[in-house]
Parts: sequence; structure tokens; C-alpha cells
Amino acid sequence: MKTLLFIFIGGGLGSVFRYGLSKLLITGFLFPFGTLAVNILGSFMLGIIMGVVLKNNLNTSPFILFLTVGFCGGFTTFSAFALENLNFLKNGDYASFASYTAASLLIGILAVFIGFWISKFI
Repeated sequence: MKTLLFIFIGGGLGSVFRYGLSKLLITGFLFPFGTLAVNILGSFMLGIIMGVVLKNNLNTSPFILFLTVGFCGGFTTFSAFALENLNFLKNGDYASFASYTAASLLIGILAVFIGFWISKFI
């Protein structure tokens, strides 16, 4: 039960931070920079956290679930990503669809990799 509470609180905090950051980054563009930014930042944070966890054998701590499943899971948002891509397709904006999808996937994976790499020095 304690573990579920940690995940619940982390998810709520992550969602609030996602909302705040994505609102700060909305600048009138038609491209969803806010969602892209939180997904890349969340991927980067997850890479650092998991790199430290694996390096130090910390995978049994409920606090790790608070950070990974809870906070990072609440902070990043696949559903918003999917909706924004659907809107690009419905509007016939195939260039934005392709660039947003490619950037989200490639930069997201790169961010996790960089996070893992940085965790070696922590």
C-alpha cells in the first residue's frame, strides 16, 4: 500500500509540473513545443534516475517508483502526443506530423541515453 501511495503522489506532482511547464512554453506556435519539451525532459530525467539506480543497485526503494513510475510517468504524456499527431493528420499537416513524431522518438531516446551517460558521473 505504501508503494502505491508513493506512485500516486509522484504521478500527481509530475502532472502538475507538466501542466506548468507546458503552459510556460506555449508561445502561439502551431507546433506543440510544450509537450515535446516535457517528454524530452522526462526522458532525460528517467535516464539519469535509472542510471543511478542501476549503478548503485537501488531498485528496491519505493522512492525509486515515486520518481520513475510516479513523477516521470505523470510528467510525460503519450496521450497528448497522440492527440496532437492526430490533429496534424486531420489537418493534412504531414510535415509537422512527421517531424514531431521523429523528434519525439529520436530525441527522447537520445535524452534517456544521455541521462544514463551522465549518471555515471553522479
